[in-house]
Amino acid sequence: MSEKSRGPKGRATAPALSLLETLRWAWRQLTSMKTALFLLLLLALAAVPGSIVPQRGVDPRAVAAYVERHPDLAPVLDKLGAFHVYTSVWFSAIYLLLMVSLIGCIVPRVGVYARALRARPPKAPRNFSRLPASATYETTADVEKVLDDAAKSLGLARKDTVTETDESGTVVAGEVRAEKGYLREFGNLVFHVSLVVVLVGVASMSLLGYRGNAIVAEGGGYSNTLTQFDEFTAGGLFDTDDLPPFSMTLDEFDSRFELEGPQRGAPRSFVAYGTVTDKPGEEPRPYELKVNHPLRVDGASVYLVGQGYAPVVRVKDGKGRVVFEDAVPFLPSDPTYTSNGVVKVPDARPTQLGFQGFFLPTGVSTGDEEIPMSAHPAAANPVLGLFAYYGDLGLDDGEAQSVYVLDKDELTQFMGDDDKPLRIILTPGESVSLPDGKGTVEFVELRQFARFQFSAQPGVMVPLWGVSIGAIGLVLSLMIRPRRTWVRARRREDGTTLVEVAALDRVPRSDVEQSVDDLTGRLKERTGHTGSSYDTVSESEAAPTSAAPTKAATTRDEA
Repeated sequence: MSEKSRGPKGRATAPALSLLETLRWAWRQLTSMKTALFLLLLLALAAVPGSIVPQRGVDPRAVAAYVERHPDLAPVLDKLGAFHVYTSVWFSAIYLLLMVSLIGCIVPRVGVYARALRARPPKAPRNFSRLPASATYETTADVEKVLDDAAKSLGLARKDTVTETDESGTVVAGEVRAEKGYLREFGNLVFHVSLVVVLVGVASMSLLGYRGNAIVAEGGGYSNTLTQFDEFTAGGLFDTDDLPPFSMTLDEFDSRFELEGPQRGAPRSFVAYGTVTDKPGEEPRPYELKVNHPLRVDGASVYLVGQGYAPVVRVKDGKGRVVFEDAVPFLPSDPTYTSNGVVKVPDARPTQLGFQGFFLPTGVSTGDEEIPMSAHPAAANPVLGLFAYYGDLGLDDGEAQSVYVLDKDELTQFMGDDDKPLRIILTPGESVSLPDGKGTVEFVELRQFARFQFSAQPGVMVPLWGVSIGAIGLVLSLMIRPRRTWVRARRREDGTTLVEVAALDRVPRSDVEQSVDDLTGRLKERTGHTGSSYDTVSESEAAPTSAAPTKAATTRDEA
């Protein structure tokens, strides 16, 4: 043994740990139950920002709006990974440490539990009176019958019967050792394993899955390729070449709102109708897509997550050519579906044109404002308001632009006769000429659009099964209480048999005394008794009889 080192005042100090000892100590700390519980709590706290701050992988537009509203705070949060919490380094580190801690905790316990299953119930203590509950009585039945009745009375508990015989082969003493409650630790292990299963399932969904959004207007279509997504996020192990090659059309969108009463304007029904083609060359099949009722296509799920209005806008340039005609989605910004949108016309000549404005499903006038607000989300009086610009849209710079944002750096706004920005107000079928012969803009008709979410999450049922099985394991670990019970019998010199019963709980319980009384009562009914009973047995009474046994026999009865 190495000598202890001496401190500055001559006091003995423990020797420094070697590298291997330090690693072993760190591993023990990491795989302890306290560390696992702490990491689980830390993971729950780390997930809180993801539910408060918008996430890029879920709603990039909400992130952009948050950045615009908080220009000073947003850069700090971005550096901390608050806009992508679940894929950040610090969240992933907690996640992995929790998995390692759980696995390191479970594996040794599985070995301990396996050895416990093979082990036999322990030997009875010498003095039953020191146990929490015990009872004693006398009977005229022989020892062998008492032990046999005790084994039957203990039911499904794991049992061992140990006997001692005299020279003639008669059983003069013995005991039944019983133990139950092995499923408690099994339930505990199942619960912890289910936690690992849930973590692995969630990780596989994140790493192997993808999620994307696309807006499709009535009469339009969608092909499941990367260029068709308005927003797309995928796990680190997902290959975009594996996207299912399906396509779909949106033939009609039916939206209904409450028209009267206190809930006037509340949504009531959103249903998308169209066709879907599972693979190129196959026949299209009709679909009816509702909220919370996804469409399953080749391993992917299509959800209806939003809707709005898409006015069909036709633009002619200064030369009279139709340079733009399409349904333009305007994104809702309030419960009345007041919507904002952008129209970009890069092919217009002699200069490019751009429009930014609003759409009102049910436009009404109040005060001096011509069309200030929408009174209802249903399209009872659709109105399109636009501000027009001309110049360079910035699309030729090679930088990606959002279709919902108009870059005005190189644009000039059209002005009205009153030297104020020109505001164009259109209803379906109306058109307005732009100043200086720059062209015309027309509100052709109104369509609706649907916002679809396309996603695939391999192993999505794994966390659900893990949680379900874990709940069963937790119930087992909480409800089952392990208990050891002993019944000892020995023949006395007067021919009677002294029977001792005792029990010991491995976890605190309040019914151990009642259990001993019930077992004793059942034994008395089976074997009979002399009427003499005692609360405890002294060591002198428990001493061996004068007829010393010369042969011992052991039998095992396992339930």
